[in-house]
Amino acid sequence: MLLHAVAALCLLPLLYGASLAVPEGYVLHESKSHHIRNLHKRRESVRPDAIIPIKIGLTQSGLEDGYKRVLDVSHPSSPSYGKHLSLTEVNELFAPSKDTISNVREWLASAADIDIERIPVSKNGWIAVDLPVRAAERAFHTQYYEHEDKDGHSRIGCDAYYLPVHIQPYIDYVTPGVKSSPRLRKRTVTQGRPPGGGPGGQGPGKRTLAHAASSSRLPPDLQDCGRNITPTCIRALYDIPMAHLNDSVNALGIYESGDYFSQQDLNLFFAEYAPNVPNGTSPIVLSVDGGEAPVAPDDPNNTGESDIDIDMSFSLIYPQNVIIYQVDDFPQANASVNGVLLGFLNTFLDAVDGSYCTYNYMGLSGDSPGLDPVYPDPAPDGYKGQLECGVYNLTRILSISYGEAEADLPELYQQRQCNEWMKLALQGHTVLIASGDYGVASYPGDITPSGCLSGEGQNQTIYNPDFLSSCPYVTSVGATQLYANQTVLDPESVMQDNLGPGAELFASHGGFSNHYTAPAYQQPAINTYFSQHDPGLPYYVANSNASNIGANGGVYNRAGRGIPDISANGAFFRAYTDLVDYHYFGTSLAAPLFASVLTLINEERTAVGKGPIGFINPVLYANPGALHDITNGSNPNCGSAGFHAVPGWDPATGLGTPNYPKLLSLFMSLP
Repeated sequence: MLLHAVAALCLLPLLYGASLAVPEGYVLHESKSHHIRNLHKRRESVRPDAIIPIKIGLTQSGLEDGYKRVLDVSHPSSPSYGKHLSLTEVNELFAPSKDTISNVREWLASAADIDIERIPVSKNGWIAVDLPVRAAERAFHTQYYEHEDKDGHSRIGCDAYYLPVHIQPYIDYVTPGVKSSPRLRKRTVTQGRPPGGGPGGQGPGKRTLAHAASSSRLPPDLQDCGRNITPTCIRALYDIPMAHLNDSVNALGIYESGDYFSQQDLNLFFAEYAPNVPNGTSPIVLSVDGGEAPVAPDDPNNTGESDIDIDMSFSLIYPQNVIIYQVDDFPQANASVNGVLLGFLNTFLDAVDGSYCTYNYMGLSGDSPGLDPVYPDPAPDGYKGQLECGVYNLTRILSISYGEAEADLPELYQQRQCNEWMKLALQGHTVLIASGDYGVASYPGDITPSGCLSGEGQNQTIYNPDFLSSCPYVTSVGATQLYANQTVLDPESVMQDNLGPGAELFASHGGFSNHYTAPAYQQPAINTYFSQHDPGLPYYVANSNASNIGANGGVYNRAGRGIPDISANGAFFRAYTDLVDYHYFGTSLAAPLFASVLTLINEERTAVGKGPIGFINPVLYANPGALHDITNGSNPNCGSAGFHAVPGWDPATGLGTPNYPKLLSLFMSLP
């Protein structure tokens, strides 16, 4: 049977004792990790005559030079700093070769026993063809089965598949493939109403807070920032001025999916905490594949994520505008958040870069049926239009407060998407991603009950790094906080709070990637961290496919890309949801906060005729003094204290929090 909206899992013949023999000259191309494989219960095999949509992405040319090209336009010492490329120039740089296209078509025609004319190739070099299961199994030397995950959702696919040695270099990724099903996670938690909350008593997770510290040197609106963070507190912490510029090219972009803002909630926030923003101020909403907003305050899909992103941004950048990319219709967005679909950001990337709809990286092309939403959506209230490709321009700065664990995703799926962020960095876009909120773990229930990984002899003690934070072409943002008895005159610490059942270890996420090595721009900072502040924890060095996670009793990958890059305040933020004043916590606050700071800097550069700041990591790692270093606190989980904040970069707060005057001076000094 054809399962139209389910994820793909393949069965490894040798693992289950099947009789398929892998012929000489074939090699394993991709396989599922053991901890993901164990999450699914094998059911019946898929009928040989069932038709499944096969997608094969072709390797791009020149990807090995992508990192160097990004540094050419992003490193402060480069003579080409700021000389960003156009979309057309980027696409031409990485187009697949004619040999790649012809070799894969000829092989597939022979292996699947179909006419080569039935194998179309898009102008951007990807292949999509419907095949009977028997033909797909023959081509990839695997077996397709239905599987049932822990939530009862059915999926089809395999644990591994094989390609000929001479064809493997031309293919990145094939679907149906090995991507499994995590839930897309929003990076925020409410703690409930502050003291004296609204009608009906206190909200969920409420706890008694210490009396706020006071200082004769502070005005009244800064006397309570240790337990009630407001825009006024944030400006004082980071010396951020009131905004006054609003060139339309610098509107701040925010990604949203599965959560929807309420205009009434925004109005209440503006009136009480951001009087500089007129009542009724609303973001520009760009609907991607049926995404809609706003909603009524009491709508169950108004959970606060969108509200706080918009509150934070408008309060700091107004009169500049905010653009919301509201992604996916409700049925598909809800499926992504609840784990039925796994695709993260692909339909958004389609909408802002039409070539991504048909981009191929080593075998993965376009979106992945069963992983990413499919349009037109057959659901009764689904979006009936075609997949939107290249319909919007991407803002110069984008804030994303969603994510999932690296371990949830096949390595090639991540690499394909990370390559797209590399291309956007080449074009001068700045992308900030909330690092996550459960210390060195993912969220509870992701992979394991604790969100930690297991290995040989280890039960949920291995750290679980986040994707998209691990991609070296985005900026990962951790979170900090003031303690209840502190003021804005005190140094911040790592955000770490006990927010009640399920969020007892709520802390800034950090650690080291299992798939990406530390990039050259970050390596000196990591070397200093290990030489001067070694955490004293057992570690491993991940191999090329990260199949040795936890080797030698290690809990983190010593050679991985470090997370986060920077941080900002992410605790006790006052905001309204469903017309109720709550405390909010999480890196969801930190990402739009830092994005707002960078938007103000872009405004100043635009005013003097300079271009956007683009990919900021090389500049910040070369100039760490432009940030407030955080040296107190840690991000515990997985049975350990996690990583401690120390002088310099650390895997809890990165390089530190914004120092607006120094950041402005730094970026204004660059061409």
